[in-house]
Amino acid sequence: MKKIKFVIGGCRSGKSGHALNLAEQMPGAKKAFVATCVPRDEEMNQRVARHKMDRSSSWITLEVPVRLADTIRRKSGEYDLMLIDCLTLWMSNLLLETEDFETIDRHVTDLIQALENARCPVILVSNEVGTGIVPENRLARLFRDVTGFSNQKVAGCADEVVWMVAGIPVKIK
Repeated sequence: MKKIKFVIGGCRSGKSGHALNLAEQMPGAKKAFVATCVPRDEEMNQRVARHKMDRSSSWITLEVPVRLADTIRRKSGEYDLMLIDCLTLWMSNLLLETEDFETIDRHVTDLIQALENARCPVILVSNEVGTGIVPENRLARLFRDVTGFSNQKVAGCADEVVWMVAGIPVKIK
């Protein structure tokens, strides 16, 4: 059985829904949804509420805006599966803590090590950020760069990578 699955795609490509479907098909009753979102406005609160309605009540939700590696290390033995949604918001949260590329890269390296040692299967979701134009400001370019490098590292350690295109899963690894 695959241990690490990575679902990546553009905005509204069907990533979260596909990841949830994958998770629902996997064996085990004890599943953790690891939410990285920190709702900062009403629109985001509504998105979070919609995501919660998509999951059955059997899911345990862990709100983890930054410390993903620590959570995987501490909690992966307690669950049959962990679904992390999403790495893009995780990057935003990290950038709110620091804009230092090396510090963020250490968080990503720590995440990879935690994934490789996870005691249950893990599904991760992220946005593909490298197919658009070069952003006009430094912070947006830094976000694109750290997210792109993070996605590369996660894809490299994943057993399976699925790229979502218009709601269609395309297996690329």
